[in-house]
Amino acid sequence: MKLCSSCGATVAEEPVEEKAVVPVTPDPTSYPFAFSDGEFAYNVNDNFNFNMSSSKHLEPISQEVRDAIVPGLKNFLTENANKVINIIGFYKADENNDSAFPNLGLARANDVKNYLVSQEIPSSQINTSGKLLEEMVPKGNVYQGPIGYSISEVSASAEDEIKALLEKIKANPLVLYFDTAEASINPSAEQRQQFADIVRYLDKVEKAKVEVIGYTDSQGRRRTNMKLGQERADFAKAYLMQNGISEDRIKTDSKGPKDPIASNDTEEGRAKNRRTVISIK
Repeated sequence: MKLCSSCGATVAEEPVEEKAVVPVTPDPTSYPFAFSDGEFAYNVNDNFNFNMSSSKHLEPISQEVRDAIVPGLKNFLTENANKVINIIGFYKADENNDSAFPNLGLARANDVKNYLVSQEIPSSQINTSGKLLEEMVPKGNVYQGPIGYSISEVSASAEDEIKALLEKIKANPLVLYFDTAEASINPSAEQRQQFADIVRYLDKVEKAKVEVIGYTDSQGRRRTNMKLGQERADFAKAYLMQNGISEDRIKTDSKGPKDPIASNDTEEGRAKNRRTVISIK
């Protein structure tokens, strides 16, 4: 209500019409298969695509991307042994990481690396990393090309870095601990990083192999424990194979209740003995 300035009467105000607020939906992001090295360059308006919270790329891969990899990238790296391709996998903080890697970006980069290796590009000429990229917007349930690329020269300190990586792996071996009668676990963030270090070392050192040995506590029958120890070793082997390590580079064994590292007289000691040890050979 308001007062009429000329007549003094009270008159009703016209209601102000409220406009509906229409939420703005951001356009999906899309990252190309693109990199440049002087005169050698590719810029394909397509890439490897991934479902949200997934570390495995979607098929089919476009023909343009496949043609850029073979013969393009493959021939370039064959002719330039001093060059490497760097693959950067993108991820968002709210995605679920179901991989053996410490973040989903590194897992995606590793998945693309595995595809390049399947096309006979040496893993020694491929570097992988992960990057948090919150500005990514999916199209439906799919991230379009959450992968970046660059070409660089092999680091002058590459050999020293690999030696340091081996020392790091040997100084802190990857050990997985299991609940009673169980042969699978959900690795911790630290264990996922150790897995990533092992995968990286095997990528760079062609003749290196990994040994996986499963152990149990002393409870139960020996035959059952030997079988359980093997199942624990096979769990770790499958984890490595799922992330690009070929079966012929992984040796598994079970020692069951042999070689305990703690007393089997207490639950705390038995928990330490229910383990799988993964080491480089």
